[in-house]
Amino acid sequence: QVHLVESGGGLVQLGESLRLSCAASGNIFSFYAVGWYRQAPGKQRELVTTITSSGGTSYAASVKGRFTISRDTAKNTVYLQMNSLKPEDTAVYYCATLNSGGLGYYWGQGTQVTVSS
Repeated sequence: QVHLVESGGGLVQLGESLRLSCAASGNIFSFYAVGWYRQAPGKQRELVTTITSSGGTSYAASVKGRFTISRDTAKNTVYLQMNSLKPEDTAVYYCATLNSGGLGYYWGQGTQVTVSS
């Protein structure tokens, strides 16, 4: 069983930054791709960014150039650096390991990010 715990969410102003962390229960990020998802109230869950087991990354158009995913395999942690935050980035952010089909498999509990204008 894989356990993921997100942290780092909070309330920030327009244009500010936050760094989210996703800590795993073991050394899994060398083997699993990981995605950061977000879900805003009344909206479907959205895949924001992914990082593969070999370190390749991808981003949704809405966050490209502002968000950066990275990992520290020694700390069993994946990070999401979010810069130039906008009110539309307000959501609960989840990390998840991805299965071979690119879908979330093991999920964290989520962390709230709120951006005020």
